[in-house]
Amino acid sequence: MNTETLGIIAMFTLTLLLAFPLGKYIAKVYGGERTFLDPVFNPLESIFFRLSGIDPHEAWSWQKNLVALLTINLIWFLLGMFIFMNMGWLPLNPDHNPSQSPHLAFNTTISFLVNCNLQHYSGESGVSYLGQLYLMFLQFTTAATGMAATAILFRALRGGIHKTYGNFFNDYLRTCIRILLPICLVIGVLLLFSGTPMTFEGKQQMITLQGDTVQVSTGPVAAFVPIKHLGTNGGGFFGANSAHPLENPGYFSNMLEMGAQMIIPFAMIFALGFFIRRRRLSAVIFGVMTAGFLALAIPNIVTESHGNPAIARMGIDNSPGNMEGKEIRFGAAASGYWSIATTVISTGSINSMHDSYMPLSGMNELVAMMINCFYGGVGVGLLNYFVFIIIAVFVSGLMVGRTPEFLGKKVEAREMKIAMIIALLHPLLILAGTALAAALPGLTAGTLANPGFHGFSEMLYEYTSSAANNGSGFEGLGDNTPWWNISTGFVLILGRFLPIIGPVAIAGILGGKKYIPESAGTLKTDTVTFGFMTLAVIIIVAALAFFPALTLGPIAEFFAFK
Repeated sequence: MNTETLGIIAMFTLTLLLAFPLGKYIAKVYGGERTFLDPVFNPLESIFFRLSGIDPHEAWSWQKNLVALLTINLIWFLLGMFIFMNMGWLPLNPDHNPSQSPHLAFNTTISFLVNCNLQHYSGESGVSYLGQLYLMFLQFTTAATGMAATAILFRALRGGIHKTYGNFFNDYLRTCIRILLPICLVIGVLLLFSGTPMTFEGKQQMITLQGDTVQVSTGPVAAFVPIKHLGTNGGGFFGANSAHPLENPGYFSNMLEMGAQMIIPFAMIFALGFFIRRRRLSAVIFGVMTAGFLALAIPNIVTESHGNPAIARMGIDNSPGNMEGKEIRFGAAASGYWSIATTVISTGSINSMHDSYMPLSGMNELVAMMINCFYGGVGVGLLNYFVFIIIAVFVSGLMVGRTPEFLGKKVEAREMKIAMIIALLHPLLILAGTALAAALPGLTAGTLANPGFHGFSEMLYEYTSSAANNGSGFEGLGDNTPWWNISTGFVLILGRFLPIIGPVAIAGILGGKKYIPESAGTLKTDTVTFGFMTLAVIIIVAALAFFPALTLGPIAEFFAFK
C-alpha cells in the first residue's frame, strides 16, 4: 500500500469521523433544539426576521414551503440575469471583464441557482468580482435550499400525523448561518494559510522562474472556494477550477477540499437517523451509498494509477499512472478518487481534466451522475435516494403480497406514480438532450473537439452533468454557444426543481397519513436485506435506462482503444 492510497483512506476516514457529530448537530438545528452556537446566532437571526417580517415560528404545509422555495429562487434568478448582463459597467471590475451575452447569462445564473455550476465561461476572465461575489452568494443559497427541502422530509418521516412541516425561510436561514457559514470560515482560514489569495485587487504582475513577466488573476478566492465545496456547488473561481494552484495550492488543500465536499452529504444521512430516531435506518442508507461509491471509486483509482496502455506499448515509463490532464502535486490516484467523489456527490469541481481520463474511468464518472443518489448533493442526494426507497418498498410489498409500508405509512398508487415520474425524468432529460444534439449537427457544428465515440461521450456527459446538477464536463466540448447554453439551461431547471418537488410531495402525503404500528408481517426497511433491495432497484433502473447510451460512448471507445 503506497502513500497515495494511504492519503485517500485518510481523507475518507477523517471525513466520516467528523460527519457523525455534524449530523447530530444538524438534526438539532432542524429540530429547534438548543445548540452551543445559540448565543451567537439567535440575535443575528432575529434581526433578519424582524427586517423581513417573517414569523419563523409559523409552521407551513409542504405546499406552502415549496411555493416559498420556488418564489425566492425566481427572484435570485432575475437579479443574477441583471448582474451578469451588466458587469461591464457595474462596480468591482478591476480587470474590466465584459458583460455576458443573454444566453450565457441565462446559463450562468440558472447553473449556480440549481447547485450545478456548469461554467460555460472561464472564471477569472468571464466574471467580474461583483459577479463572483453574487455567485458565492448563490452557492450559499442553493445549498441551503436543498438542505431546507430535506428538512421537510425529516419532519414528514418522524412518527405521527403531520399537517405542517416547519418554515422554509427559517430552515434556510438557519442552514446558512448555523451550518454553512461557521464551517466555511474555518476552511477559508486554512486555505489562506495554504496560499490561497484573498484580495480585491486586479491582476498582479509576477516573474516566472524563466524570467518571463506575466499577469496573474487573483481575487477573493479564499472566500469563494470553501462554499464551493461545502455546498457541493463546484464552480471554480478560475477556469481551471481546483486544478489551479491558487484555488488548490497543495496536497493539504486537496485533502481539505475533498473532505469539505463530502462531509455534509455524509452528515445529512446521519442527521436523518438522529432526527427521526432511527439510526439503524440511516446506517443502512449510508452502507448502500458507500457500497455504490466504492464500486465506482476503486476502479477509477486503479485504472488511472496503472496508466495508459498505449503509452506503455511505446516503451515510455508509465509508472506515475495516467498523468495526462492531471497535476503532479496530487498524483493519479488522488485525482481518480476526486473524479468519482465529485460526480457521486454532484459537486462537479475538478482537480484534473475529466476529458483525459481512460474510457472506463469516464464511464464511471457518467454512471455516478446517472445514478445521482450515492450521497448526492447537499440534501438533494437524500431526496433522490428517498424516491428509490419508495419504489423498493412498493416492489417488495408486491413480492410478499402485503400493502407496501414505509415507517408505518402506507405507500399507495399516488406516491408510487410520483416516484416513478421522478425516477424516469432523469434519464429522459439526459437521453433526450443527447439525442437532439446528435440529431442536429448544424447546431453543434464546431463545438466537438473529438470525433467518433469520444465526441458522443462529450455530448452525453454535458447533459448528464446538467441533469444531475453536477457541473463538471468533458472540456473538449466548446459549450459557450446559444444551443448549449439554452438547452442545458432548461435541463438544469427541470433536473433541479422537479426532483425536489416530487420527493417533498411524497413525504407530505405520507406525513398526513395515519400511522400503522409495526407487526410481525411489517416489512422492515432498516435491514441489510432491504438495503440490497434498494441497491438492486437503483442498479436496474440505471442499467436499463443508460446502458445503450454508454455502449455508444465510453464502452465503444474502450474497445476501440484496445
